[in-house]
Amino acid sequence: MNERSQSTGLTKIVRDRGQYVLAFAVIASLLVVVNIPIFVVFFFGVFAYFLAKLISPGGGRMKTRSVFEFYLAAHEILRDDMRRWYGFEINDAIDRGERVLKEMHGAPTLVHFALGALYNKVGDHSAAVKHLSYVNENPESFESTVVYPSAELRGYVSVLRKIEREPSEAPLTSAAIRSLERRRKLKGDKLLDESRRIVEQLKAAEPEALPAAGTDSNGTADTRLTDNVDSNQNNGRRTPSTTPAEGTYLPAVFNEKTKNSAKDNEGSRKPITEVLHDIYDSNVN
Repeated sequence: MNERSQSTGLTKIVRDRGQYVLAFAVIASLLVVVNIPIFVVFFFGVFAYFLAKLISPGGGRMKTRSVFEFYLAAHEILRDDMRRWYGFEINDAIDRGERVLKEMHGAPTLVHFALGALYNKVGDHSAAVKHLSYVNENPESFESTVVYPSAELRGYVSVLRKIEREPSEAPLTSAAIRSLERRRKLKGDKLLDESRRIVEQLKAAEPEALPAAGTDSNGTADTRLTDNVDSNQNNGRRTPSTTPAEGTYLPAVFNEKTKNSAKDNEGSRKPITEVLHDIYDSNVN
């Protein structure tokens, strides 16, 4: 990728698209002149646009360019200097790298490493572990295992080899790639271990779930509260009532005793007439 060509890339894109637009306008005018209906011309234009977009290699070039632009942004943030970066600047670089992974089938391994290093720098260690473990521990991430590349990856590799052969054509991009590859080789394992250690520390610092009220750690009911209430009532000389509560089952012996006592009380009572005679006699005397 040439920085001089990047500066004029937008002009080139506009010029190319302008040629397509001019050609379509000429063809549409000719079709209208020969009394072709307007909707047929419109349908033909839409079909030609999608056909040109399908066979045009411009989409692959834009994806390849976005990869190297991400390398430049990541290298600038990750290099060891005294510059202080805002969080939104790091997040913008991360978003650029995530778009590369979504849009490019079989993205380069260096993209994953740069993303992991950026996540480590911004403090998202879970995402850092995800990308860095893919780079360091997944055999599928090794470049030597890619035998059947996608069209985007093949175009990326061709541009990468051109930069490596002629670094003077793209000095900034070449320096960014070499710096990221050196950081991957020297600090990849260290960054992964650091992020994993912090993730484990955060998990260990999370509070454990408390047991439900009225139960102990084994899930059994806790009777200490009721025992304390009973002991406090006994210390306060609160004696339980001997009268059975309503609906309480009592043995038959107890029922018989209560019935006999009630009959004895009824048998010892005097009739009302005798009581009245006794009162009258005592008053007369």
